[in-house]
Amino acid sequence: MDSLLQALSPLMAPAFTLWGSPVTWIEILAFGLSIWMVVCNMRVHPLGWPLAMLASALYGLLFAQSKLYGEASLQIFFILVAGWGWWQWRRGRDASGQALTVRSMSRLWRLRAAALTLLAWPLLAALLMRHTDSDTPWLDALPTVASVTGQILLGRKLIDNWPVWVAVNLVSMALFAHKALWLTVLLYGVFTVMALAGWRAWAQLAGHQDARAAAREASLGNSGPTHV
Repeated sequence: MDSLLQALSPLMAPAFTLWGSPVTWIEILAFGLSIWMVVCNMRVHPLGWPLAMLASALYGLLFAQSKLYGEASLQIFFILVAGWGWWQWRRGRDASGQALTVRSMSRLWRLRAAALTLLAWPLLAALLMRHTDSDTPWLDALPTVASVTGQILLGRKLIDNWPVWVAVNLVSMALFAHKALWLTVLLYGVFTVMALAGWRAWAQLAGHQDARAAAREASLGNSGPTHV
């Protein structure tokens, strides 16, 4: 990792100073790719997944340099899951064997997802405290495990990914402010607004899909044989 960071040192050079802290070229590039990615996600466009891979690779390097090892390792996971999510959006099927559509989770599965996330949080925090020199293990671990949940839900086109991202983004803003990564704080503030917009857009899309499905069923019901 040290040799890779050294090779990419020109991208690690400060481009300008924001609120007393340097903003690097790699942070600027990751910022732009991430905004583009979320716009694609909001529009249910699969281009968001390769953009996620690129942005995650850049943020992994940035976070490793800042000793945010939970966030850095999360980027590796994001790259892998982005490949899975890309395949899911193009080839994935739901429980009935139909192509994936935007939809909501059941209440039971929401509770399960929340429980697994909360159980994983102290486990990751303990891992960071034991095996790294992280100075913010609990604050680093929470958005890390919640992001795993959000990414899986996004890959399955579940509307519930958006409220998860709202929570992740708010906690991440506090974490990055602690590290004086001010451009990234701004990015996650923008992400919060975009997640709220994505939540609304996907809910509307699901409503339109349900209305079209109901109309098709009604049409099929009215097209049956007529007996005289």
